[in-house]
Amino acid sequence: MECQHFGQCGSCTLYAQSYEEQVAGKRERVSELLAPFFDGDLEVHTSDESHYRSRAEFRIWHTRGDDGERCDYAMGNLTKDGTVTIETCPKVIEPIDRVMPPLREAINASEVLKHKLFAVEFLATTTGEVLVTLIYHRRLDEAWEDEARALEKQLEIYIIGRSRKQKVVLSRDYVTETLTIEGSPFVYRYHEGGFTQPNPAVNTQMITWAVRQAAGIGGDLLELYCGLGNFTLPLARQFERVLATEVSKTSIRAAKENVALNGADNITFVRMSSEEMVDAFEGVRPFRRLEQEGVKLSDYAFSTVLVDPPRAGLDPATIGLVTRFDNILYISCNPETLARDLATLTRTHTVRKAAIFDQFPHTGHVESGVWLQRRKTS
Repeated sequence: MECQHFGQCGSCTLYAQSYEEQVAGKRERVSELLAPFFDGDLEVHTSDESHYRSRAEFRIWHTRGDDGERCDYAMGNLTKDGTVTIETCPKVIEPIDRVMPPLREAINASEVLKHKLFAVEFLATTTGEVLVTLIYHRRLDEAWEDEARALEKQLEIYIIGRSRKQKVVLSRDYVTETLTIEGSPFVYRYHEGGFTQPNPAVNTQMITWAVRQAAGIGGDLLELYCGLGNFTLPLARQFERVLATEVSKTSIRAAKENVALNGADNITFVRMSSEEMVDAFEGVRPFRRLEQEGVKLSDYAFSTVLVDPPRAGLDPATIGLVTRFDNILYISCNPETLARDLATLTRTHTVRKAAIFDQFPHTGHVESGVWLQRRKTS
């Protein structure tokens, strides 16, 4: 990827390496971390070098010149002591790339739209939909709404305005993505403010990898940290029933919408944390949210658990729960905490497959996945 801001913008820290060198370094790093637990071949799933990111956030930098006030996109600089104004960002997918310049110029042409504008967030899909959130340090009024509506129509996008304790949705607060997994299309509704995977192409590879590991296992699936159903929907075709949990209200709302959009009838989503699920399995106390969904854990024949935790990894109690299952699919955004957790999980299970997924080119971040099976006792 060629970018005029390499070496200045703090968003890309591996700008001095070729993409092949970046991937090789990530593979070596994860291989070393997994070496005590896995001696097989580490699968490597790469990204496009540019136009791969479907969500982006930019600060707005205000300058005043002879022609008056001007707004520009900005990012923190590489040394983390200032900002860099951004002309273009070749990381973003084409729909965002297409919208960024005319949006900036329309904002600069409007005293109403640029007044105390603080940041702009983009959320887009490979199907061409773009949701733009304009964030302000002032209350939004009718004049703002009128001009924002005109801009929304002009650029054929969806616009949301935000300020402190205020959210103005002009048309809708989501975009709809379609991902093809193993030849089948899956429809996802991505809401503003909810978590979404940032790299659609690599996300598709990641879901496909998980589906292939689960093929032929059968039984029921428990999923913790399910988000909006990113893995849940395709994986549900590999199992009799799926119970999926997530603590975020926004994500659970989207997950239930996605079930309806895809006509999936064997998935139950419940808003619960992993710690609460541990208590539920232990019978510490009844949980009304399970009862409201008609869930009795004793009715399930769980063969597999999927976890996709935050960077901190799994807490000890959740690790204890996970080891109850014959098959463990662990998706990780932090190979260090994955390795830490494997030190416990491999006391009872064996790592059968492992992979890395380069969702974040030009940075040191890398996603990993492992499939573990319970060791057979003699």
